[in-house]
Amino acid sequence: MRHIFIAAMAALMTGQAAAKDVLSGASLYEDVGRYASFGLHRFGSPGDRATADWIAGELAGVGFAIKFQPVVLGRQYVAEQASAEAAGTAVEATPFWWPPEGRASLHLSAPLARDGDVTGKILWIDLPFDRGAYLGPAHRAAIAEAAAKKPAAILLMIGNPADDRFAYNVTQEDVPWPVPVMVVGAKSRATFERALASGAPVTFDVAGHYERNVAGRNVIAEIDAGRGPIIVVSTPMTGWYTCVCERGPGIANFLALARTVAAEKWPAHFVFIATAGHEIGHGGMELFLKDGAPAPKDTLAWIHFGSSNACYGFAQEAQGLARTDRPEEERYLVLSKSAVALTDEAFVAVQAKRLVTEKQAVGELRDVHAAGYANFLGMAGRHQTFHTPADDLGATGPEILEPVARAFVGAVRKIVERGDAAFR
Repeated sequence: MRHIFIAAMAALMTGQAAAKDVLSGASLYEDVGRYASFGLHRFGSPGDRATADWIAGELAGVGFAIKFQPVVLGRQYVAEQASAEAAGTAVEATPFWWPPEGRASLHLSAPLARDGDVTGKILWIDLPFDRGAYLGPAHRAAIAEAAAKKPAAILLMIGNPADDRFAYNVTQEDVPWPVPVMVVGAKSRATFERALASGAPVTFDVAGHYERNVAGRNVIAEIDAGRGPIIVVSTPMTGWYTCVCERGPGIANFLALARTVAAEKWPAHFVFIATAGHEIGHGGMELFLKDGAPAPKDTLAWIHFGSSNACYGFAQEAQGLARTDRPEEERYLVLSKSAVALTDEAFVAVQAKRLVTEKQAVGELRDVHAAGYANFLGMAGRHQTFHTPADDLGATGPEILEPVARAFVGAVRKIVERGDAAFR
């Protein structure tokens, strides 16, 4: 019997060693780099498809059963190229979703105006930094008011810490703008101020098109069906630009937890779901909750890896704004009231504000909460380059990735060990 016990212990230690390896900062950062390598991650893009294939391959490789769930969204706009030019200086631009149906591509040149009679001109407006990620009533009202003045188009700057092209998440139900709206970064403000002062025309050049019934995929991975309580683990895959620190750390954590579950053979039925379509209506999560998710009454816990869960913070120094070696302060542990004690125990080493949700969660957890799942825990936040093209590998690093991954693995391990008692 002794040799059987020794063999079992050796197997367990081997599994734990493998788990510790996949939870290292270096391993996590490697996964973030792989995600970054796919480029643009907008729904329906080649980067979206490559990401789904990669995640499926990684999970299949450690023993999960994989299913692709088709996600078809009614429309997507594809911007192939977009610029705004004034007095010989051209800057990159992004059409503001959703562009007018008949103006998916355009070449337009007109004087720039801030006020007065703007009929036939390009009207320049600013939206202030509101720390939000979703297009809301105030944004819609500002654009509608500007469009009512009958400009040929709108030049839009949206406040954000990076002074870059910011994008708000939209829905499939949002109505296209009545005139073209082009977003440019505030870092190019001087170019347009000179055009405004001199009367030089501004030229918008856009190549783009609409696609209908656009196909994407959720990745659903299951292991040990029927073996124990059901635990769901989710993360979004898509976003506006490369989304490296917005999505990458969450996906790295998602993969690390899956590898740990498989290596250590935890006695539970795990359902891992990577969703598509986050930025244009949460389509993937909405579909999974309607068709594919285990019922709330059968689900012990839902774990969610949301946005920006391990990104560096920035601080104002004598020479200007500089990246620190600390995580971004605007980071939240989003949890059900039932998960407070567990979270306090497992996340001692992770700096994050607690957001205990009784009425309204954030991000995709708001859909999970609304669907009636009682016990949930996730992390979401924002960072310096959130929702902009500047979001790259420099926004995160091994030393801030590792504590988050270890805390989540520790929390889920306690859920498996304690069952319902983890939420009492």
